[in-house]
Amino acid sequence: MSETVTAVGDVEFGAELPTFAPDTSLENVKRFGKFVGWAGPRFTDHEAARKEGFPGALVPGVMSQGFLGAMIHRWAPTAEIVAIDTVFRAPVLVDQPHQIVGVVTDVDEEAGSVEIDITITNEAEETRVFGTATVKLPAG
Repeated sequence: MSETVTAVGDVEFGAELPTFAPDTSLENVKRFGKFVGWAGPRFTDHEAARKEGFPGALVPGVMSQGFLGAMIHRWAPTAEIVAIDTVFRAPVLVDQPHQIVGVVTDVDEEAGSVEIDITITNEAEETRVFGTATVKLPAG
């Protein structure tokens, strides 16, 4: 299977999506926070986040979900994301390397639907966020 797919017929059950390393830098999180109005210190300042009891500044959950969507669209640029259902097991921390992996768990060629299990892990390979995405792809 190629690194990208454009139609549901290109998708193989059990296929692993290309691993994606999101930009969790403080600069990127600050930029995101500015645009969505979430410039609170728990997201933009490591010391302030520690004072709130966190191990450091946090990547906002909605930004983590955005990373999941970005990973899916890198793999399938023509996909329509129907749903992303996530469980936040632990914070995604700013300025720490993370990776996102995905595996195709269901393909319905008739409906043009694909289900993907997705996971964000940190450098210690601890699961931070996991879930399932449902996408629609054109026939082909």
